[in-house]
Amino acid sequence: MNFPILSAIIFIPIIGAFFILITKGVQKNVEKNSKYVAIFSSLANFLLSLFLWYSFDTTTSGFQFIEEKKWIGGFVKFQLGVDGISILFILLTTFITPICIFSGIESIKFKIKEFLIAVLVMETLMLGVFCSLDLVIFYLFFEGGLIPMFLIIGIWGGAKRVYSAFKFFLFTLLGSVLMLIAIISIYWIAGTTDVIVLLKTTIPYDYQYFLWLAFFSSFAVKLPMWPVHTWLPDAHVEAPTAGSVILAAILLKMAGYGFIRFSLGLFPIASDYFTPLIFLMSLIAIIYTSLVALMQEDMKKLIAYSSVAHMGFVTLGIFSITKQGLEGSIIQMISHGLISAALFLCVGVLYDRINSRMISSYGGLVNIMPKYALVFMIFTLAALGLPGTSGFVGEFLVLVGTFQKSIFVAVIASLGIILAAAYMLWLYRRVIFGRLVSPEVKDMKDLNKTELYILFTLAFLTLFFGFYPEPLFVTIDVSVNNLIENYQANLDLYLTKKGN
Repeated sequence: MNFPILSAIIFIPIIGAFFILITKGVQKNVEKNSKYVAIFSSLANFLLSLFLWYSFDTTTSGFQFIEEKKWIGGFVKFQLGVDGISILFILLTTFITPICIFSGIESIKFKIKEFLIAVLVMETLMLGVFCSLDLVIFYLFFEGGLIPMFLIIGIWGGAKRVYSAFKFFLFTLLGSVLMLIAIISIYWIAGTTDVIVLLKTTIPYDYQYFLWLAFFSSFAVKLPMWPVHTWLPDAHVEAPTAGSVILAAILLKMAGYGFIRFSLGLFPIASDYFTPLIFLMSLIAIIYTSLVALMQEDMKKLIAYSSVAHMGFVTLGIFSITKQGLEGSIIQMISHGLISAALFLCVGVLYDRINSRMISSYGGLVNIMPKYALVFMIFTLAALGLPGTSGFVGEFLVLVGTFQKSIFVAVIASLGIILAAAYMLWLYRRVIFGRLVSPEVKDMKDLNKTELYILFTLAFLTLFFGFYPEPLFVTIDVSVNNLIENYQANLDLYLTKKGN
């Protein structure tokens, strides 16, 4: 393809943000035009990413649509490309962003122009993470995303928005300093930061352990894993609805993608060595944060803690290094992107009406908001992994893959599904059923057209991929097989040398 489609997908949002920035005139007209530009650029980008998926060759494991430009005197290449793993995250990002824009238009009451700019810039930076084939470029996009998210939380967030924004920024930035040092070390060791070259290069075994830990320090915080997860509930509670959607649906997935692409791809020996550590931290995240979720009275906090538990399943699947586990972790991330986005939007629907996220403020919504009760039920069941929803596909495969690695770990992890059923059904019962006593709640209106279209679209995809996940499997299958083959070949070579 002669057309630089990846560059277009990355930079269309920021071009849209630039047009919004230079829009002038009467404030009412500026806001109206800004909304049109944001909607057009985000939807155009989604359609372009669908064309990318349509044009993608699922029979090859190599990177496709490669674009290469020299940067900084040839030291770093601005190199882009996608494979079967990264293309799904690109689709997720371009799909969720228009939803965030429509949601923001409904709920943001001030500085709408600036908010739309922040969302579009955020989209560019997130897409850059999934397209980058150079470690330095990856790092710049990976860390650059902190800035617009910091602003989204700090400006349009709740009462404690400044505290939460700084906590989010400092946690994630400090974790990434070691990764920057590791990238510099990789250049010193291998003489390049080109990902394609590095994936074919065996990094000396003695260095792999330290480099793995350096990358882990960044990815573990961003995912987040226990015990460095404490920034996430605060960030979710204070962020506006659109900010929570971006954070849960896409931002967390950047770290999961990093584990697959770099921890397994570049440091297979260290990944094998540290797998018991990952399993331990994942199990604690699944069980502990599920129990914490059971104790929450704030709906956003409950969903935030459930996200940490679900990401525990993701890391279990990734480091099981099995076909089922890896494919399950990828599908779990895509599924969680849809389900968590929908759950936070459902909370936003209620918050926009009576300005409360507390579970105790509601009850009996099934009597006055039947459409809302229906879609909320679908996402509640999907979050607990009910068969027939996309949440089941990923979790089931992760447990199958983990079972092959460790029966004990798989059994303990399966308890997380029981706990998920407990806290999600508890949430649904208290909010949707029960007595309708609050005068404020009695006057609440059911879903409007925008909310209905957004939530029903997410519900359709959640059910579609639950019953027919084949398009996802076809896309990732060859790339996952190639990753496992390379991983196993490196491990066998290491064991042979160690034996001699």
